Amino acid sequence: MKKFQFSILAIITALISSAFFTGCGNKQPANWQKKEGLIWNTSYHITYNGPAELADSVITTLARVGSSLSVFDTTSLVSQVNRADSIPVNTDFIRVYVLSKQINKLSDGAFDPTLSPLITAWGFGKGHQATPDTVAIDSILQFVGITKTHLRHDALLKDDPRIEFNFSAIAKGYGCDAVAEMFEQNGVSDFMIEIGGEIRMKGSNPSGGDWRISIDRPIFSPGKPVHESQEIIAVTDMGIATSGNYRNFHTSESGETYGHVISTETGRPTITDVISATVISSTAMEADGLSTAFMAMGSGKVKKLNEKLRLPVMLVLSDSTVWTSPQFEKLIQK
Repeated sequence: MKKFQFSILAIITALISSAFFTGCGNKQPANWQKKEGLIWNTSYHITYNGPAELADSVITTLARVGSSLSVFDTTSLVSQVNRADSIPVNTDFIRVYVLSKQINKLSDGAFDPTLSPLITAWGFGKGHQATPDTVAIDSILQFVGITKTHLRHDALLKDDPRIEFNFSAIAKGYGCDAVAEMFEQNGVSDFMIEIGGEIRMKGSNPSGGDWRISIDRPIFSPGKPVHESQEIIAVTDMGIATSGNYRNFHTSESGETYGHVISTETGRPTITDVISATVISSTAMEADGLSTAFMAMGSGKVKKLNEKLRLPVMLVLSDSTVWTSPQFEKLIQK
């Protein structure tokens, strides 16, 4: 996700009704606001039914999250963690760290935010300059692994001081959740928050129904992104994220194409049959992390894991077929 979110330039866009400033069913009076801008080198689009002055609180909330989790800010908390053996951490860091460990365990290590040095080595992290070297990568793997880190009260401890974090595959989702929490604390119950493709929504859209979301068909395009809808779903009170290599990849001098999802086993770009993975969960942060994990796991392992998770999931596979879980199928708009 590029910029702040090196992985998953997720490809979800909101379909907002033409009746944007009309009433919201039986919720009167409607006071719909729309806030757009740039954060962490990506765009955000927020629609909510509430006071206009909360737009300032949106900026404050996103700035707070960035100051904790942005690896592109040398003064951020995560950057300080990366330079230290152990350091006190705040609530934002702890919440993302704890869920990252949970997803790491669920995915048998496929999701791991300590891949930061390998992400950089392959040209997807800070600096965006690919310098893959077999010897260096094998060496880097020795200090990769979130299981080599520990949370003791409010302090983050590392078994090896060289361990570095990059929460880019989960932080945009957390940013959506943080703004959602701010809205709820201020009595806003109808909103949709989208940051770089990750989405969190609640309540009703401006027409009074569930939020309608278009999920892009994965199309490899080295230039300007191409948007074609794969599916349209109607959903609310959930978080959505899509991960895919087709928007964030490099081509080597020999013409080989490799994507941004890195294998925790080999230290090299993961090759699976999953081109894109869309996950819907109770929070955008969880959906964000799981969608990245599912890209790295491959469809067979995803299907087996989701028998337990029972989440709405859509996988677009390399043979051009699409697999959807029963929970996802119920949300598709025919």
